[in-house]
Amino acid sequence: MNTETEYMVEEKTLVQIAPPSFYKVIFLNDNTTPMEHVIELLVIIFGHTQDSATEVTLEIHNTGSGVAGIYSFEIAEQKALESTERSRAKEYPLRIKIEREE
Repeated sequence: MNTETEYMVEEKTLVQIAPPSFYKVIFLNDNTTPMEHVIELLVIIFGHTQDSATEVTLEIHNTGSGVAGIYSFEIAEQKALESTERSRAKEYPLRIKIEREE
């Protein structure tokens, strides 16, 4: 007679995954880059309407900076790079920074 019994135990591990961080792409004001160029970048690269691009551009002009958009890090970095490259191609000194959204 066989008295051996097999048990199967299923272990579950609770893993907490933090939600992804988002990053703000921030344009900084300067006295050289034309407002039309900033509006163009906001429309073409960041998908703003003409009206929202104009609002952000005026915020940049009046307060010194404005948020172009909020994205995952990789997308924020790519949009900032593309905006910088387009600006430098036209010899505009537009400065852009990326900040983690709190």
